[in-house]
Amino acid sequence: LLLESYCPEDFSSNPNQTHLKQLIKVFRHQFQQVKTMAAPFRSLRSSEHQCMQDFIHNTLPDILASIGGGRSVFNVMGIGSGAGEIDLEMLAQLHLKLPHAKVINKVVEPSNDMLHKYKVRVSTTPDLDYINFTWNKMTASELEKHWQEKNPGEKMDFIHMIQMLYYVKDPEATVSFFRSLLNKDGKLLIILVKQLCNTEISQCVTTGDLKTFLDTESIPYQNYELLSQVDITECFTEGDQVGELLLDFLTEVIEFSKNAPEDLKKGVLDLLRHPDCSREVDGRIIFNNNLGVLVVEP
Repeated sequence: LLLESYCPEDFSSNPNQTHLKQLIKVFRHQFQQVKTMAAPFRSLRSSEHQCMQDFIHNTLPDILASIGGGRSVFNVMGIGSGAGEIDLEMLAQLHLKLPHAKVINKVVEPSNDMLHKYKVRVSTTPDLDYINFTWNKMTASELEKHWQEKNPGEKMDFIHMIQMLYYVKDPEATVSFFRSLLNKDGKLLIILVKQLCNTEISQCVTTGDLKTFLDTESIPYQNYELLSQVDITECFTEGDQVGELLLDFLTEVIEFSKNAPEDLKKGVLDLLRHPDCSREVDGRIIFNNNLGVLVVEP
């Protein structure tokens, strides 16, 4: 859970917090539903989208310029691309840096709804003639199996995984596999929450976890931090519709306020207001949502 990513270090030392941990687990079966539902709302309430855009426009172009070795065809793969908004922004920056390159863009997304929205976005976006889109309705693990059977020798120039490694069983193995698909000057871009999860309560992977793995394996990478925050003030007003949607987003549980037991709701609200999670600014409660970016080398 996203909420668990920001728990203070002493979270598990209190028996009541251990009980809260168990209660949170009860709601995990609704995880994927909320991921889809919360996406549009998330972009309105969080500065996350803006900080990613800033990175794409200000930092990513120089990274992309170092890839490709002058080739006329540039192979790109997006894992968990959603509706494609971020993908198209990155491809636009690639085109600015390498205007003469044709792009083969492999889209990997398990949701029919998201793939449909992506295709609609492509059909209504001008000047994409330089891109050939291939659509793959599958998960990362399904793609890995398919790739090993059908495309064992094919290499990619740029692979991106934005906020998707939370949803795989073995993030390290997933990173290792997709890194193995890179050309000799290719890059693997990963964006996740930055702050380390409390190991007593969290199953959430962060860039901190991946950096430990990469360092252990002596895998070269570049590291960036994106400052992001979410205004969660309305979460603390009983019955507030915006606050209830925010709690759905933060806990990744549909109708959390209606479905959760009172002790779970109280524990979650106390945690959200903890100084290790949030700060108060002009009477507003601002939740830390910093992201980490890893650019992994072959």
